[in-house]
Amino acid sequence: MKVQVFNKIIIALIFLTSTSVFSQILNDTILKDSVRTATIPKLKNTAVKTTPVLVLNDTITKDSIRKIVVSVLNDNYYRKPEPQKPKYTLARIVAIPEIIKIEAHYSHWKGKNILGFDISEIAFVNWSAGGTSSISGLLKADINRTYERKFTKWVNVLSVRYGMNKQDGIEVRKTDDAFRFDSTFGYRKDPTSNWYHSGKLNFNTQLTNGYKYPNKDNPISRLFAPAYMFLGTGAEYSKKNKDFVFYSSPLTYKATLVWDQELADKGSFGVEKAVYDEAGNVLIRGKRSKNEVGMLVTNHYKNEIYKNVIFVSNVSLYSDYINKFGNVDVDCDLALNLVVNQYVKANIGARILYDDDIKNKTEIAGEQVTEGPKTQIKQVLGVGLTYAF
Repeated sequence: MKVQVFNKIIIALIFLTSTSVFSQILNDTILKDSVRTATIPKLKNTAVKTTPVLVLNDTITKDSIRKIVVSVLNDNYYRKPEPQKPKYTLARIVAIPEIIKIEAHYSHWKGKNILGFDISEIAFVNWSAGGTSSISGLLKADINRTYERKFTKWVNVLSVRYGMNKQDGIEVRKTDDAFRFDSTFGYRKDPTSNWYHSGKLNFNTQLTNGYKYPNKDNPISRLFAPAYMFLGTGAEYSKKNKDFVFYSSPLTYKATLVWDQELADKGSFGVEKAVYDEAGNVLIRGKRSKNEVGMLVTNHYKNEIYKNVIFVSNVSLYSDYINKFGNVDVDCDLALNLVVNQYVKANIGARILYDDDIKNKTEIAGEQVTEGPKTQIKQVLGVGLTYAF
C-alpha cells in the first residue's frame, strides 16, 4: 500500500515539472540564485572573481534531479510560444462576393419568318375604250426553322399562299390557294462535306374550295382533296449559303389523298373511281387515296443575277416504278424578285405543272367534260409589302 502511494507521488511530481508554469517559476528562481556571486578563497591581495553560472552548475551537479531539470530548462522544450496577434486586413473584414462566370447559351435552332402582301388594281372612269375595274390581293407567309450541328441538319419550311380577285359585276373569286410543308433531315460523316444522307417529307394541299368559274355549284377541289405527300430517303447536296440544294431519292413513297367522297367517286386526281349500276346507283365507292413508289429528284436554286434582282427556281420530278415508269410528273416554280427597298418588292412568277393522273376539266354547253392530262400554267405579277423577322 505504501509503495502504491509513493508511485502516485512520483507521477504527480513528474506531471507538475512537465507543465510550462512550473518550468517558468523554477527557471526564474534558478536565474535569481545564479546572479548571486560566489566567493572563491584566493591568495592575499587578489581580486575576488564572480562566476555565477559555474557556481550554479557545481551546486546542481551534486543533485541528479536538478541536473534533469536544468537540461529541460536549457532546451526550453516545454515552453509554449507566445500566440501571434492576428493581423486584420480589409480583405478579412469585408467579404468580397464570389464572381460566377455565366457562359452564353447557344441555340442550334435558327428561324426566319417572312410575311408579304401583294396588290394589283386597275380602275376605269368614263373610259371610252371600255374595260372592267378590278382589284386583286395575295397574302403570303414563309416560315423557316433550321436545326444544324456539326454532322446533322434539319430544315423545315412552311409556305402559305392565298389570293382573291374582285371585278365589277362579278363575285369575288379565288386566284391562288396553296399550303406546303417541307421537312428534310440530313446526316454527314465529314463536317466539311456538302453531301448528306437525307430523309425528306413533303406535303401539299389547299385551304378552300376550288371552282371552274363561272360554275360555283360543283367544286372541283376541296381541303385535302387533293393532298399530296412524298416520303423518301436519298442523298442531298447543299451549299452552306443554301443557294443551291440538290436532292435525289431512288426510293420515295407518294400518296395522293382525296378525302371528299363525291370527288373520289368521280375518280378525281387519279384515284380509283366508283362503280355504278345501269340505273346510276353506286355499287362500290371510289377510293380516297392512291399509293405509289418511285424516284424523286428536286432542286432549289437562288442567284442574284443583277443588283436587287433575284432569280429563284424550285423543280420537282417524280416517276412511278409500277405505273408507267418513265412518265414524269413535273412541278416547276419560277420567280423573279425585284427588291425596291427593305419593305417594298415586286415579283414576277410562273408555275408549271404536269401530272398524268390529273385530267383536265372543261365546260361545254353548261356541263363539265373531262379531258386528258394537260400542262398547267399559272403566271403571277405583283407589287407588295414584305416584312421579315
